[in-house]
Amino acid sequence: MIEAAPAKINLALHVTGRRADGYHLLDSLVAFARSGDEVRLTDGPLSLTLDGLFAIGLGDGDDNLCLRAARLAGAEASIHLTKNLPIASGIGGGSADAAAVLRGLARLGHSLPDDPERLGADIPVCLAGRPARMRGVGERLDPVPPLPPMPMVLVNPGVALSTPNVFAALDRTDHAPLPEPEWTGADTLLHWLARTRNDLQPAAQRLVPAITDVLAALDSHGARLSRMSGSGATCFGLFDDDATAARAAAALSRRGWWAVATELAQGPAAV
Repeated sequence: MIEAAPAKINLALHVTGRRADGYHLLDSLVAFARSGDEVRLTDGPLSLTLDGLFAIGLGDGDDNLCLRAARLAGAEASIHLTKNLPIASGIGGGSADAAAVLRGLARLGHSLPDDPERLGADIPVCLAGRPARMRGVGERLDPVPPLPPMPMVLVNPGVALSTPNVFAALDRTDHAPLPEPEWTGADTLLHWLARTRNDLQPAAQRLVPAITDVLAALDSHGARLSRMSGSGATCFGLFDDDATAARAAAALSRRGWWAVATELAQGPAAV
């Protein structure tokens, strides 16, 4: 059983409040890339093995989200994770991996847990695996108009960024929500995105100045829009065509950054 674990991209992210328990309230347009990790499930006692570019440094102990997902589902399986995405990088790698485990177990006949959000705020949207407007602390998902198949470049400067540290560095937590999602193609999507932000980006740039360099590099190589995803430090650029995106990814890779040319995925992650 093979399950894709695509990168989760916050095309826009507004911080709209903070609950009494300390959790921040978000309003985010979430999409997925065609690039990501891969999970393989086979029969056997619960175990986890790793390979891939970013497997080194990723723990395979009991706290790994893949193992926690299987335990939450009450299932036994041998899990192999190919880790292609950077760790602690704002593109939902761990959540995408855990969601892929849950989808794979469901295909093997196990029931999905009633409370997958126990594993993390991004688990519900990653489990759905399709573009959505995500609100609250991640529990409220609403459909959005179909996204155009835009070429995209993902870039990470090689710096892990702590999500709690980024939230702690916010200047304010009471921003207005997103405008109502409404677009019909690439141009109208870009026009809509221009009216939005990632409210975590300024704080992340103060913590990791290299994010500013990444965004400037994406712009200089033809991105129609560049922005940080999630709490960073991965950034994305949206491009007009595949050739321009591929040239940009190659150029940014030569600077020693992780960079991959991909595109916005249109449908659910499950195949």
